[in-house]
Amino acid sequence: MLIGEVARRSGVSARMLRHYDSLGLVRPTGRTSAGYREYSSEDIQRIFHIESLRSLGLSLRDVRRALDDPGFTPSELVDDLIRRTRERIAAETELLTRLRRIGAAEPAAWEDVLQIVALLQALGSESAGKRQRAALSSVEEVPVPVEALVDAALSETDPNVAGALRWALARSGDGGLALLAEGLRSAAAEVRKRAVQAIAEIPNGQATALLQEALANSDIVVRRHAALALGARGEADAIPTLIDMVVEEANDVDAADALSALASDPALADQIATRLVDRLAHSAVHPSARRRLTQALADIPGTTASRALADLSRDEDRAVALTAAYVLKLRSAR
Repeated sequence: MLIGEVARRSGVSARMLRHYDSLGLVRPTGRTSAGYREYSSEDIQRIFHIESLRSLGLSLRDVRRALDDPGFTPSELVDDLIRRTRERIAAETELLTRLRRIGAAEPAAWEDVLQIVALLQALGSESAGKRQRAALSSVEEVPVPVEALVDAALSETDPNVAGALRWALARSGDGGLALLAEGLRSAAAEVRKRAVQAIAEIPNGQATALLQEALANSDIVVRRHAALALGARGEADAIPTLIDMVVEEANDVDAADALSALASDPALADQIATRLVDRLAHSAVHPSARRRLTQALADIPGTTASRALADLSRDEDRAVALTAAYVLKLRSAR
């Protein structure tokens, strides 16, 4: 079969076939009387073998070794091809992500594109200072795509940079909430924590709804951060978790402050006082926890709290009794 016919049937150009010939990869076994290359069926089969191996990413040099060296084993080369392919895919994925983020920012001019690229590069810098400046400038200058801000916030380990990123996210609207909600479901505990902290700083109803859902999260850290944020927003759903935090001495001062803030609503004050009293009466509560519950009760207004404090002023635990008596004295002096 002549080279033109081989090219037509194999899909390999005549030019490439001549190149294979020059390299000694596929040398036609025959020549016509006019001196034209003539390929046998074995030659054509070898061409297909070459193309199959090239489709895996092998160089022509490696293809030749694979076909001609009987001692050549594919395992090491295949492992190397897998590694290189993964690296290439990662690089292409990173490029695609960057392009998508630039497109999402809807730049009006190439100057905007350059600024966005510079900010994205700064967010990925090894310098915490550069990352922080990029987060702060993302609001004042060309906006950084919210997806990039979320990714940065969920991976940031420096507390100052993390604070700047949360600030930037809070001012970018609610576009990042869906991605932050995914962060709450992450397998990594630190990512879940960063996600709930970021959501807590976004002051809208959608963020509040996410925080309410987070109260049922399997991660206790997420539940506690959500409760503190919801307490500050006046949401009664946070009360049981906040009382648990007081009992468990987990950020208990902030939890007690949140309960006190919630109790400024007369409709909630008696509910909070009743729940605190119920926990105080529980036999399994440790003495130190009872003292913290008494201190939390001291900041709750209303008759339910006052009656409970009067009872506690006669408590067997001297520290509890003294605390309750002191608070009652302050209340009567008001």
